[in-house]
Amino acid sequence: MSTAAPRPAGQDQLWSVDEHLEDILATVRPLEPIELQLPDAQGCVLVEDVMVPVSLPPFDNSSMDGYAVRVADVAGASEEFPAALDVVGDVAAGHAADLLYVGPGQAARIMTGAPLPAGAEAVVPVEWTDGGLGEGPVSGMRARSLAPEQASGHVRVYRPAEARAHVRAKGSDVKAGDRALDAGTVLGPPQIALLAAIGRGAVRVRPRPRVVVMSTGSELVQPGEELGSGQIYDSNSFALTAAARDAGAIAYRVGAVADDADTLRSTIEDQLVRADLVVTTGGVSVGAYDVVKEALEHVGDEDEAGSGVDFRKLAMQPGKPQGFGSIGPDHTPLLALPGNPVSSYVSFELFVRPAIRTLMGLEDVHRPTTRAKLVADKALTSPKGRRQFLRATHGGDGTVRPVGGAGSHLVAALAHADSLIVVPEDVESVEPGADVEVVLLG
Repeated sequence: MSTAAPRPAGQDQLWSVDEHLEDILATVRPLEPIELQLPDAQGCVLVEDVMVPVSLPPFDNSSMDGYAVRVADVAGASEEFPAALDVVGDVAAGHAADLLYVGPGQAARIMTGAPLPAGAEAVVPVEWTDGGLGEGPVSGMRARSLAPEQASGHVRVYRPAEARAHVRAKGSDVKAGDRALDAGTVLGPPQIALLAAIGRGAVRVRPRPRVVVMSTGSELVQPGEELGSGQIYDSNSFALTAAARDAGAIAYRVGAVADDADTLRSTIEDQLVRADLVVTTGGVSVGAYDVVKEALEHVGDEDEAGSGVDFRKLAMQPGKPQGFGSIGPDHTPLLALPGNPVSSYVSFELFVRPAIRTLMGLEDVHRPTTRAKLVADKALTSPKGRRQFLRATHGGDGTVRPVGGAGSHLVAALAHADSLIVVPEDVESVEPGADVEVVLLG
């Protein structure tokens, strides 16, 4: 939800990258927490610590298929002189062992995960025994050895076992009262597994933001359709939808909207019912057909504080034209990005991704950065007063290499980049071998 209007700007004011991002992050607020069932909580952020109500495992259990024994009864056992034990019963996973007791000279067949019966001190793997068949060492627990009427009623053990051998101790994973997960944890598959293991069927989380992505331009055609004269395929909406999902959002892609302000305005209004954030691409510059700017520049309601979309020029390359504000009765945040593919993607990484991560309630909303040695055939040039972001590949040896040229339309080079080289506003040339800042995208 948007809670504050963007600060007013003169038409010719040049905003810095940091100022624009600061405005966005000061306006976007984390979504309100809700309780979700585990299957629906994947990718969400916990809003409270989760404590362990019951130890894992909740009882001593076997880590092998084999026989539960007393240590003294198998001490010194060998293939030449096996320990012969009477089998008093079977213990399978999920079955209680309360009625079974292993006394001196006795053993109990036991399956992986089954509770250790009283009196037993260790488990010998079935491979260390004759499986109760009297035919020498076996390779596994045979089905016929599990039926008392088909077994001999005793087992020969060919190796000794130390106390607690092949026994998973109660609480060896987590103990009752431990903190299972901290507030702020993003719930991935391992965290979902832990929550289920300790009996939590639902958790309180901030939901994944719903992000609607739409591109604009009458020249855009959907992939799979035939191109006409002057037309290009719409790649931006696919790229940004994928990027939003990668950032943790539930993303909805809307087909390209033609260059008509009324159509765009109504399309956005129709999408607000399922949007926590709206992202548009294209139509934010100063051209005659920059439809996003035309449609949204005066959309604010004078009676609704905090609404409206501000269009700006940023001191960056690529991505100079940007728009940011809110729209609709709930003041849904809207970020308007430029239409060139590289400008659009770089803008997403710098501004939209942090907004999504903020909506999720994460503390660290930025891509990681590092320093690396520039590897290039010649010096890199950068426009004075602009912060430049160059596509690059980051090597594991602490080097970084530019990919492709500086053109904001070069999609092929973008596909091979895994990082961005950052050239500060006050630097116009970077020599090969120089130490540079790198934003890691992967």
